[in-house]
Amino acid sequence: MDLTQVKLVVSDMDGTLLNDEGKVSPKFFDLFKQLQKHDVQFIAASGRQYYSIIHKLDAIKDEIIVVAENGGITIKKTEVLDTCTVDTETVHNLIKQMREIEDAHIVLCGKEQAYVESDHEPFIEIFQEYYTKFKRVPDLTEINDDHFFKIAVYSFGGSEETTYPIAKALEKEVKVKVSGEYWLDISHLDTDKGRALKILQDQLKVSKAETMVFGDYNNDLEMIEQADYSFAMQNAHPNVTKAANYTTKSNNEGGVEHILEQLIAAKEALLTK
Repeated sequence: MDLTQVKLVVSDMDGTLLNDEGKVSPKFFDLFKQLQKHDVQFIAASGRQYYSIIHKLDAIKDEIIVVAENGGITIKKTEVLDTCTVDTETVHNLIKQMREIEDAHIVLCGKEQAYVESDHEPFIEIFQEYYTKFKRVPDLTEINDDHFFKIAVYSFGGSEETTYPIAKALEKEVKVKVSGEYWLDISHLDTDKGRALKILQDQLKVSKAETMVFGDYNNDLEMIEQADYSFAMQNAHPNVTKAANYTTKSNNEGGVEHILEQLIAAKEALLTK
């Protein structure tokens, strides 16, 4: 593994850069500073809301690129580099269909903020970990004045067991992605982290051979295909482990940091030659 050529590091958040307590380790921020010295660009790519991602990475938010909402929007500082949205009529129709599923708690993910109509307090408590800017409304189908990236559906019974078996019938019309153990995301057919990453690679003139990616769940599969140095976390979904070229330690064991230390060591060694 010749890590000296890596110019771009892309990491998912939940189950990857974040531990199970939803925290980024202090070590990562130290390693980030060292990556900067070697001109390595860092991208946070997540199903999370943009505002939630920069809340977690506040100390470096102006120095990174953020791919939020599973590729629905890409932002560098305050500049929007790319978006992929779902039209309002489609969104409202999808919401009505998701309401038919028992144990489906729906989040409408907009550019300005997220919207939630559920009054189920255990869900609201969980929801607030992923969405820091939101509004509780009586009816999601009455929201018309925003740009919508996706519908996120949470099920306490598990996404693969409860929501996906029903939502998969929509896959010819929209992208249906199991993005976590309990989360299902529905977005435009073109929306995924891989598409967003490919656009950034073209803009930055960085190849797959110069890209390192970390992921753990099915919404990471497309971006894993965009990197020669693709790493599945030890805690990853079997699909991700199969797709990635390499594995690393779990999110609770600093798996991302473990590989970044090797990357920085390789860069340092190159300088001393």
